[in-house]
Amino acid sequence: MAKRSERLLALMQALRRRRRPVTGQVLADETGVSLRSLYRDIDTLKSMGAAIDGEAGLGFQLRADYFLPPLMFTEEEVEAVVLGLRTLIYGPDGEMSATARDASAKLAAVLSPERRQDMDAVGLFVMPRSVGGDDFRLGQLRRALRGEQQVNIRYRDAEGAPTGRTIYPLALGYYENRQVLVAWCTLRQDWRRFRIERIDSLDVLEARLPEPRRTLFHRWRTSLGLPDLS
Repeated sequence: MAKRSERLLALMQALRRRRRPVTGQVLADETGVSLRSLYRDIDTLKSMGAAIDGEAGLGFQLRADYFLPPLMFTEEEVEAVVLGLRTLIYGPDGEMSATARDASAKLAAVLSPERRQDMDAVGLFVMPRSVGGDDFRLGQLRRALRGEQQVNIRYRDAEGAPTGRTIYPLALGYYENRQVLVAWCTLRQDWRRFRIERIDSLDVLEARLPEPRRTLFHRWRTSLGLPDLS
């Protein structure tokens, strides 16, 4: 049987993965303990400060505003976090690079000495990209995403022909090693992936998206046959 500390961590992870209350029996089956042991583990986590709502027979849920202490990270989770932060630190978005450096410093400050050493020794790196200065477009697009605002862009297609588009931005990401913006294009009346380097100019509008971005994002994922993120 796993050490109790490992079992408690597994239980916390199981709760964090759920956005809705989950029964004790489901949690007990997932963590490989009896229902009685599961209830004891829940009480132990609560005594340690975990904000777990619910009770036996009704289900349990970790409150969304609960902060999981970094010292509960596993070695693999520390590697994942460090790699993600390094990706941003060496990326083309100057604002996000500075934010990632600050986040990395804050994380290191609250980690246990053992985990801090693990963080420093992570052997996963992202090679710095050759970027000519800070890319102003990324910061503006991130603000449009947060504000759920429409954006006008001047965009060049594969042949270099420019077009003006009004788009509903949904997400920034990488596709085939290129940074892209996923958006609804009002010109094409369809979902589109816009390569950032082909956006010559952009203007964030006061006009809001016609629907919540979360709704549009779910609709886009559904159109691709991708599973739900919950």
